[in-house]
Amino acid sequence: MADTELPPTKFSDPDITAKGEARASVAWTGLKTLWLNTGTLCNIECRNCYIESSPKNDRLVYLTLADVVPFLDEIESQVEIGITGGEPFMCPEIIGIMREILSRGHSLLFLTNAMRPMMRPRLQEGLRRLRDEGLTERLILRVSLDSHDPGLHDAERGEGAFTEACKGLRWLNSEGFSLALAGRLALTEDESAARAAYGALARNLGLAIDPEDPKQLVLFPEMIARDDPPEITTACWGILGKAPESIMCANQRMVIRRKGSDRASLTACTLLVDDPAFELGHSLAEATAAPVKLNHAWCASFCVLGGGSCSA
Repeated sequence: MADTELPPTKFSDPDITAKGEARASVAWTGLKTLWLNTGTLCNIECRNCYIESSPKNDRLVYLTLADVVPFLDEIESQVEIGITGGEPFMCPEIIGIMREILSRGHSLLFLTNAMRPMMRPRLQEGLRRLRDEGLTERLILRVSLDSHDPGLHDAERGEGAFTEACKGLRWLNSEGFSLALAGRLALTEDESAARAAYGALARNLGLAIDPEDPKQLVLFPEMIARDDPPEITTACWGILGKAPESIMCANQRMVIRRKGSDRASLTACTLLVDDPAFELGHSLAEATAAPVKLNHAWCASFCVLGGGSCSA
């Protein structure tokens, strides 16, 4: 390809990198996790939030049970359903959505900050009812603790956030719910030391969490808005010793509903909700028909090079 035909910048052409190499893509291998984003509204505004959730950001609106059911109807076997936000416990129909998922036999990975929205009596009673109905054996609530250090956590999430999250963790544990923790690699001294420190915190809170288990303690690679990672080419699979099927978009999709839209749609993964190239249709059949082209910096930094995945 002649220099004059090269894309002007990185991550600008779906098929060709800025150096003129074939861009990597990821084919669909079958559903592992269907994510539901309940909306971008959140009770707090985290400094590092990739989706810019806040008490005022409603560009993704709350999902309703009616939004969710058609996608569940497309699933032919039991899979993992993930719920994220925003803060999902702010979604008015969240208990009904959880009940629908769990009553169909799916496992449910629920991401929350375990703060004030969850501690409202109506929400607590709803969670207890799900438990008492025998529906929560396949439910894991993954609570975000950016750091095991209260000062570092509060610097990201606001003063008092660490104490409030720990209060929520203690309540969930006392009620018998299964828990996991999620932290950030960027705020750790190194991974082994971080896992030891999170383990000490879990023991102090009375939580039965094994910090060496990557499903019980997830430490995420960082996503930086103006990061400049290398583009991923077809040759990178062999160079890095990675398989395309190991990347999140090979087996995961996320349901969103944009403000002003008359129905929900699907994105290629949990991360890329603002790039129209990664919005793939209004059904799982549509959204899994073609390979996903890794034409975004986060495809490189979080998934391929960082080894990250939002699922369990």
